[in-house]
Amino acid sequence: MEKTLLDLRPGMCGTVTRFAGAPGFMQKLRTIGIREGKTLTVVARHPLSGPVVVGIGGREVTLGRGMARRIIVDVTS
Repeated sequence: MEKTLLDLRPGMCGTVTRFAGAPGFMQKLRTIGIREGKTLTVVARHPLSGPVVVGIGGREVTLGRGMARRIIVDVTS
């Protein structure tokens, strides 16, 4: 089932299927290791419109909620 990364709760995983954004946005994500086919795990969602922390490839990346809202994932667990 496809959802945005922002819809996932901590501990949930999803595989990136696509991005909803301009080419510059997609390039920025790819440079930090987030690309189609990669599996992300939500580590934390900070309260009060704070950032979302995701685990990818053995490291953690912090994303703003606006960015997380534009990453579409296929939920795996």
